[in-house]
Amino acid sequence: MFDLRSKFSQFRPQTDLLSGLTVALALVPEAVAFAFVAGVDPLVGLHAAFIVGLITSLFGGRPGMISGATGALAVVLVALVAQHGIEYMFAAVVLMGVLQILAGVFRLGKFIRMVPHPVMLGFVNGLAIVIFLAQLGQFKTPDATGALQWMAGAPLVVMLGLVALTMAIIQFLPKLTKAVPASLAAIVAVTLLVLGLGLETPTIVDYLRTMTGDAGASLSGGLPVFSIPMVPLNVETLKIVLPYAVILAAVGLIESLLTLTLIDELTETRGRGNKECVAQGAANITCGFFGGMGGCAMIGQSMININSGGRGRLSGITASLVLIAFVLVASPLIEMVPVAALVGVMFMVVLGTFEWSSFRVVTKVPVSDAFVIVLVSVVTVMTDLAVAVLVGVIVSALVFAWKHAKVIHAVCHTDESGAKVYSIRGPLFFGSSKNFADLFDPKNDADDVIVDFQHARVSDHSAIEAIDGLAERYLSEDKTLHLRHLSPECRKLLRKAGKMVEVNVIEDPHYHVATDALG
Repeated sequence: MFDLRSKFSQFRPQTDLLSGLTVALALVPEAVAFAFVAGVDPLVGLHAAFIVGLITSLFGGRPGMISGATGALAVVLVALVAQHGIEYMFAAVVLMGVLQILAGVFRLGKFIRMVPHPVMLGFVNGLAIVIFLAQLGQFKTPDATGALQWMAGAPLVVMLGLVALTMAIIQFLPKLTKAVPASLAAIVAVTLLVLGLGLETPTIVDYLRTMTGDAGASLSGGLPVFSIPMVPLNVETLKIVLPYAVILAAVGLIESLLTLTLIDELTETRGRGNKECVAQGAANITCGFFGGMGGCAMIGQSMININSGGRGRLSGITASLVLIAFVLVASPLIEMVPVAALVGVMFMVVLGTFEWSSFRVVTKVPVSDAFVIVLVSVVTVMTDLAVAVLVGVIVSALVFAWKHAKVIHAVCHTDESGAKVYSIRGPLFFGSSKNFADLFDPKNDADDVIVDFQHARVSDHSAIEAIDGLAERYLSEDKTLHLRHLSPECRKLLRKAGKMVEVNVIEDPHYHVATDALG
């Protein structure tokens, strides 16, 4: 008999519901903040958080992962909105979604495996720092002229005290009970404390009014409304939105797939990257037609969800529905939540996200890996996630190529017929082709030379050119060269070697060579 209890042990509706409520509370100020970064109305960010969160929770490849409006996309959108207007933003978000669906259909999600572990460490560390720095803005208040300045005196003491209380509740409550998510309990407790004691401290509505400069600003609003982006359907429009859409799609998928990988490690389960690509794309297409700014996975809110016990799709669905409920009917309740409570929650996310073990690992791993960890962290903070990951992967690949370029060598001996045999060991590719050429001495070698590739791997077109060049060198010396154990692809691509290739049907490998000539 099958043990159904183990299969459904992770499905805990009550925990998912409460965890989703906690996430919804944290989503509100984040969505508002990212809307301001992009230069659009707060409702555009809130609607995006609702749409993206709901669709990815229903159809995505990683239950428990939270998606919504993010800063990584907002910093890309701000230039488009400033130069061409919000309608072009909606068009770019639709095209972004189409590209993400294509990435899923063509199963490109698997390429996230090419991100090395040091890059992952740098990614989470850099993102933790970014989340921390983003919270510091909550410690600023407007002065008489409306300019923001750092808190001081009693307001700062109260703010810090509430943040510390929030963090203490999150830290110690799970040791007493796990019936209620610690983050939710902390937010409710701090809110009731502020209301009960009449403490003067900024709330979510204060934050909104500071950002908008409108004393009557509110989070209340309606449901998203369908509307086709009002842009000309011509080539000029495509030229404007396509570059932004490509960048948005890449940034969104990288952040989503890296977050998916991180949650896989934390929960010891496995998500489906390609399915997540399709869901993210469908969510963003919907955003573009319903007035949202688009979005992707949010590591901060995902960590809140996981730490609160949310594992199933119900947690993300709850977060999205509660968020839109706040906008529709319960905005007065959410607006009274102190900003300090949400800052405390995010500070705990920072502590949980940052890989503190990386300080210990740095002294034990190769210098190149330690450099990549630090580099990716710094670039994440200074620019954005997509650039940081790209830089990290490139540097890691170059280091790998440099190290393996020196691995190739030859074991030489003379066979019974008097021919000199070079048994090649190691990978032959663009980085090692020069070292490969230096292994041979055509002028002083015997008249009959055999190059055996049984223990080598010919990887790319540069390797083929190196073998061709070697053949030409021996031809110029009027010496006979035999090439053994080459794959059919290698033999097909060799030009100079010609008839010198010995075909061994039984032992010749059948791997493919990455080369433009095969394209």
